Amino acid sequence: MDVPLVEPAITAASTPSGLSSAEASRRLLNFGPNRVVEERVQPLARVMAHFWAPVPWMLEATIALQVTIGERLEALMIATLLLLNVGLGVSQENRANAALALLKQRLVLKVQVKRDGAWVEAPAADLVPGDIVQASLSVVPADLRIIAGTVLLDQSMLTGESIPAEAEPGKIAYAGALVRRGEATAEVVATGARTYFGRAAELVRIAHVESSEQQAVLGVVRNLTIVNFAIVIGMVAYAHAIGMSTTRIIPLVLTALLSAVPVALPATFTLAATLGAKALALKGVLLTRLSALHEAAMIDVLCADKTGTLTANELIVSAVLPVKEGWSEEDVLAVAALASSTDGQDPIDAAIRSTAQRQNASHRRLEVLRFTPFDPAVKMAEAVAINGDGGKIHVIKGAPAVVGTIAPMNPAKVEVLSAAGSRTLGVACGPPGSPVFIGLIAFGDPPRADSRALLAELEALGVRTVMVTGDAAATAATVARAVGLEGPVCPGKIPETVGPDEFAVYAGVFPEEKFRLVKAFQQCGHAVGMCGDGANDAPALRQAQMGIAVSTATDVAKAAAGIVLTQPGLGGIVTSIKEGRTAFQRVLTYTLSILVNKCATLVVLGAGLVMTGHAVLTPLLQAISMLAGDFVTMSRAADRVTPSPRPNAWRIHNLTLAAIPLGLFKLCYYVSVLAAGWFALGLGPVEMRTLTFVMLVFAGQATVYVLRERGPFWSSRPAAVMLFASSADVAVVASLAIGGILMAPLPPAIIGLLFVATLAFAFALDFVKMTVFSRLRID
Repeated sequence: MDVPLVEPAITAASTPSGLSSAEASRRLLNFGPNRVVEERVQPLARVMAHFWAPVPWMLEATIALQVTIGERLEALMIATLLLLNVGLGVSQENRANAALALLKQRLVLKVQVKRDGAWVEAPAADLVPGDIVQASLSVVPADLRIIAGTVLLDQSMLTGESIPAEAEPGKIAYAGALVRRGEATAEVVATGARTYFGRAAELVRIAHVESSEQQAVLGVVRNLTIVNFAIVIGMVAYAHAIGMSTTRIIPLVLTALLSAVPVALPATFTLAATLGAKALALKGVLLTRLSALHEAAMIDVLCADKTGTLTANELIVSAVLPVKEGWSEEDVLAVAALASSTDGQDPIDAAIRSTAQRQNASHRRLEVLRFTPFDPAVKMAEAVAINGDGGKIHVIKGAPAVVGTIAPMNPAKVEVLSAAGSRTLGVACGPPGSPVFIGLIAFGDPPRADSRALLAELEALGVRTVMVTGDAAATAATVARAVGLEGPVCPGKIPETVGPDEFAVYAGVFPEEKFRLVKAFQQCGHAVGMCGDGANDAPALRQAQMGIAVSTATDVAKAAAGIVLTQPGLGGIVTSIKEGRTAFQRVLTYTLSILVNKCATLVVLGAGLVMTGHAVLTPLLQAISMLAGDFVTMSRAADRVTPSPRPNAWRIHNLTLAAIPLGLFKLCYYVSVLAAGWFALGLGPVEMRTLTFVMLVFAGQATVYVLRERGPFWSSRPAAVMLFASSADVAVVASLAIGGILMAPLPPAIIGLLFVATLAFAFALDFVKMTVFSRLRID
């Protein structure tokens, strides 16, 4: 996006009297309103887009086939599942544009603008480049160039600078900044998406990263579709060869298609994330997007903003250095407090007064006669006080270089504090006309108390943390050392290609550079987490796999992030990662079970056709099997698991390779059961369908219990809800089969023998599983 950060002022029309109404209208047509333009998508189109994806395609094809052959009940069952998945998707998407909406709201305000030579009040949306406006205690409505006057600007939520800065004539005030003190006349130089703030909004709009959930579902569906396509072709060819009629082939194809659809896979992701979200809410962490929990399991790089994230975003006195013999730190603070305002509007004065009060540093014998607030033009504040003897004392506080011209000082003393990246003020006092330089006061934004411990724990979890800040390199390096981040500092422009191991700190970074940095890490193959609190972080928060807004974050940052911390401190990040990895293990087991079950089921349908010359399962029984198997198995989303000690990743290739030997072993078991039923027990075609149905459900449940553990399946006790769901599933299926409900009946003895055979199959499959897992990395 080639939008300039600050558009040059248009000199053709800017005059002291401002623009004419006609010229302003012309420019409004040319440049557009001073707001972020959002591309509108019709609600119906947004909903319909959810029907255009791999899993919906398979379900829709199945529904069409069922309606064609008159199986309306089965079609209704699958349509209900499809609508449920679409509803979940739509509800989550409605939150996706919240960040952009909040960014737009920041520009909805009234301003004083000079039109036709007179000051009038107008909506900020009507501002155009070249307008003359007043900047006072409010939100800056557009990018402005100060013409006259000075203002104290708090731009921490835009640039990351924790200390408010003075904006004098010629300086730029960015849209969205807060005017803390003063008034100024300024010229509008950029509006809407061309402003610094608007560019951040545009980056939020275009920021997108495909979720690992989407990639995993697509990979599973792709692999199942390939297997299904090959098996269906083989089955149809064989059925045609043995003279099976078209009316018998169509249900066979429909059953195979149903067998391949992982209907409950998207719903399982959602359920696992919902349960994780509830657990996180109890620990002070909120999810704004459910998929963010699955992404939390993946991240191996965390980009942490300094201001308000690793630090407290609170200006404090970090050091006091007396330079005159006989003066203490308390004396320097007490004198500086005399030349500090009491209204609390100036953060530097507020920090001096609070520190002096806390250290009980005050001159009770001095009474202030006259106070001159800090003047950016001369860069100092002054006070005249009188002591108990009636003598006057002149106090000066300001930029060391300015104070040094009045009261000589040693420049080396200033360098001691400035080298640490601190903002420094000088203090002088004495009889009027002959003040003496007495000391220096340094200011900083202190690290959070828990930052060092948090970073150490993240390192233990395999997550590399880098600091990304708009502050100067010296300030950022000081904070980095304080929190335990060791490594080089990138002091300016970020290289075109960069990895997370090259620098520990990225300083002087603008919003679009944070956005590009996240993308650069992602292009290196990393899953990136971005932690921040301000509007400047919103694009990167949206782009990152795991966007985290801290408790002090603006609404913009919270809406752009996937995870919001509601309690002070950053411990919620570690909690989110652990909970994310827990949810990942649950979904991973379900996905592996789906691959093993579906592939084996597809093949056994063909094997059953070859063995008996008949379809061994009907579409109705397959639909019931899906409900009894896939959706009951979703209880795995509430199972007990141990989170991985390292970042997770969806390795669909490895999962598929693991599913092949497991599926082949399961297929051998299926064929053995079918052979026993057909040849040994002499069951007829309809009874074989019941046997196949019960076999699939029983073995499917056994597979889930085997795969829930990377070691022996009896290593840990399953959750009570999982045991209950499985027991109910087995009991209902056995009852339907014995009672002959919706299928041909089977004797209880055969059902009992099948249950015992399933237990033996589980122990054998567990041995195969451990052998396979020892050779393949399954996260």
